Amino acid sequence: MSNSLLKSQRNSRVVVGAVLAIWGFITILPFLWMFLSSFKTNAEIVQNTQNFLPKTWTFENYQRLFHSGFTLYFRNTIVITFFSFVGLLFNAMAGYGFAKFKFKGKGFLFILVLATMMIPGQVTMIPVYLILNEMHLTNTLTGIILPALVGAFNIFLFRQFMSNISDSILEAARLDGASEWYIFWHIILPISKPVLAVQAILTFINGWNAFLWPLILANDEKYYTLSVGLQLLQGQHTTDYGIQMAGSSFMVIPIIIIFIIGQKYILQGFNIQGDK
Repeated sequence: MSNSLLKSQRNSRVVVGAVLAIWGFITILPFLWMFLSSFKTNAEIVQNTQNFLPKTWTFENYQRLFHSGFTLYFRNTIVITFFSFVGLLFNAMAGYGFAKFKFKGKGFLFILVLATMMIPGQVTMIPVYLILNEMHLTNTLTGIILPALVGAFNIFLFRQFMSNISDSILEAARLDGASEWYIFWHIILPISKPVLAVQAILTFINGWNAFLWPLILANDEKYYTLSVGLQLLQGQHTTDYGIQMAGSSFMVIPIIIIFIIGQKYILQGFNIQGDK
């Protein structure tokens, strides 16, 4: 390969890297400004001349945030997110069943699962609400949690990944006397770590950002989540930008951290094959 071609490729990588760096900085700039503004006083935020860094650093916004009921919203969000991870195991079991077991109507049932992916969630909210109302589960954390325990996309992703796991591994385990439960916990799940990591990240993000369904199902403020509580802050404190910036930062920062830590698993989960 000639020196001119190598130089051209190197220059192209430099240009692409520079463009991506600039675009990344432009993308993250509003979030950075929001986070830094959460340490400013309200008077400094609303003044005409803005400083990127706070003139006087203060934690008063965060103190007032958690005195406004955000601790209760945080607890509800943690509970919902925890049970979403429990639902992740149910999705994995369903995906394993569709991938490795033969039973009557398997293909038809899987088509039904895929068909539900084409239905917008807003369409099913009213029927689900009416069902939960008949079960007396409206305005409860149980009613908020139950519909999110399983999802068609999660089952589909697990099924596609687990279909690539070699059947010979499972047959060898069965010949050694391993039960199906043992195979699932000690063979299937360890092999499925990449897709589990992807699903765990997506599950955390969905649980942490839960907004519309808790808002519809819960009439009592004690069952609200962080996202709903943040909306209440915007309604109750229309001019208190400091506490709004603190609440928004508290919502966004954990998701950014989780995504940075797990971004490599997202790529692995969609590309790696299970038959190692």
